[in-house]
Amino acid sequence: MNALIRSAAAIVFLIAVAGPTFARPVHIVAFGDSATAGWLVPHDQAYPAQLQRLLRKKGYDVIVANKGVNGDTTESALYRFDQAIDPDTDIAIVELGTNDLRAHVPAKQMRANLNAIVATLRNRHIYVLVIGLGSLDVADIAKGNGVPYAQWKLPPRKYRARDGAHFNAEGYAILIERILPQIELLVKRAAGM
Repeated sequence: MNALIRSAAAIVFLIAVAGPTFARPVHIVAFGDSATAGWLVPHDQAYPAQLQRLLRKKGYDVIVANKGVNGDTTESALYRFDQAIDPDTDIAIVELGTNDLRAHVPAKQMRANLNAIVATLRNRHIYVLVIGLGSLDVADIAKGNGVPYAQWKLPPRKYRARDGAHFNAEGYAILIERILPQIELLVKRAAGM
C-alpha cells in the first residue's frame, strides 16, 4: 500500500513539475512600419524587444517577434502578411497607416487595407490590438472588428530619436506601459488563463 501511495505521489509531482515545461509560449507578432521596427534605436530597444522583456519579467511565457518594416504601407503589409504572420501566432499588434498618409494614399484605400489585415487576423482566430500612431486615428477599424485599440501619442519633440520624429527607447518604454494592461489581457486569453 505504501508503495502505491509513493508511486501516486511521484506521478502527481511529475505532472506538477512537467506541466509548465510542456506548455507552449504565447506567440506575439508586432506587425507594422518603422515605429514597430524601431528606426534609429538598437534592435533590443525597439518596442517588441522591450515588451517581451517586460512580459517575461512579469512571469508570462511569451515570444514577441518584431515584424516591423521601415517605410511599410498597408498595401505592402498585405503582400507580406503570410510571411510575417506565422501559423502559430496567438496575438498580433498592428501599427500601420502612417506611411500611406505620407505617400498620399487615399484614406479610404488605407482603411480598406488595414481592415483587411485585421479581419484576416480575426478570421484566423488571432487576438489583435490595433495601434493608431500620432494623428492617425483608426479606432473605427478596431471597433468594427471587435478588437482593442490604443493611440500612441507623445508630446512633440519629446522621447524622440535623433530624427525628431521616431521614438527613442524611453518613448517606447512609456508607450508599452500604456498598452500593457491590454496586452496582458490578450496574453491571458491566448494562454487560457
